[in-house]
Amino acid sequence: MDYKKRALEIQDQIINNRREIHKNPELHFNLDKTLALVERELKSYGIEPKRVGKAGITALIGSGSPVVLLRGDMDALKMKEEMGLEFSSEIEACHSCGHDGHTSMLLAAGRMLKENEENLKGTVKLMFQPAEEILQGAKDMIENGVLEDPKVDAAFAIHLFPGEEYFKTGSIRIARGQFMSSGDVLVINIKGVQSHGSTPELGVDAIVVASHIVIGLQNILAREISMFDNCVVLVGKITGGATVNTTPGYATIELSARAVNEEKREFILSRIREIARGVAETFRAQVEINHPMGSASLYNNEDLVDDVLEFSKDIVGEENIKVVPMMAGTEDFAYIAQKMPAAMIHLGSGSTDEGYMYGIHSPLMTFNEEVLPIGASLLADLATKYLEKYSK
Repeated sequence: MDYKKRALEIQDQIINNRREIHKNPELHFNLDKTLALVERELKSYGIEPKRVGKAGITALIGSGSPVVLLRGDMDALKMKEEMGLEFSSEIEACHSCGHDGHTSMLLAAGRMLKENEENLKGTVKLMFQPAEEILQGAKDMIENGVLEDPKVDAAFAIHLFPGEEYFKTGSIRIARGQFMSSGDVLVINIKGVQSHGSTPELGVDAIVVASHIVIGLQNILAREISMFDNCVVLVGKITGGATVNTTPGYATIELSARAVNEEKREFILSRIREIARGVAETFRAQVEINHPMGSASLYNNEDLVDDVLEFSKDIVGEENIKVVPMMAGTEDFAYIAQKMPAAMIHLGSGSTDEGYMYGIHSPLMTFNEEVLPIGASLLADLATKYLEKYSK
């Protein structure tokens, strides 16, 4: 099948699905409207959806081995949209990361693959994932068996990127090997002893303890990480104390950490905990350290990247393919990449030169909808060619 031609024939439906999802953004695992749309569309294509985990959907097309997985995420971000589109969200949530596009592209890819099912040399597994923005959805679906029955051999995902200079609509970039950093959020709760300001010796000042912890954390990057390893430890929020004239009995530090690989990630997380506990003990305070959110660093399998570079020429053209070094940012597709050969592709969806001035996670972000049939055909084509190459 000529997926590129077919995607253009169903472009209106791809765009309509994207706009319906965009107008009704939902957060985390609470995706009732989005799940209903995905299930409705899949059934209309003759594909039987299956719920996985808290709010995921999977479906199979074809039969036998090998098995290749295509993943698209569905959740939005909690922010007020400022795009002013006729189909804009009217609530305090919006699709400012392009997941509405990811879902509509995967639906279209599923439709085309189903139409071409008799020619597939194996099985395509679709994965519609919740809760990427809180880095929990992929892990939840994996724990609930999305990579099994049948067992998946390889996985692909696409992420849309508008608002970047020179990254025009329909061009792709991909890294061979390490692609995106890990990302973790930690919350350090410090318990001191509150006392009246006239008798500070009776208290334990939690804000002073917090301040020393923050200073201590800076030493991780300054003295314990190589200059060649680009990592981040960022204290983004400190709260504490009750009144102006009492020794603060409590304080909270909220921080994020990013690392270039899993070795550095584990080292940084370990040192954060050691420093926080050591400083607290020094000043007679207590700490509780929580780790509410995190994801591994994303590694693109090098052989699979070579396949992407070869397979994608027919869809985007060799001149629009670029191999790039590792980039900042975090993606929980990394959990899938830990289990099997996997590759994430960034797809240009409107450069600044094309008039798209805002990137992902901006309340003003929008993208060129002409990218949707390109992404849909690319997903379908990658899956088909992978099965052809690795079928026995």
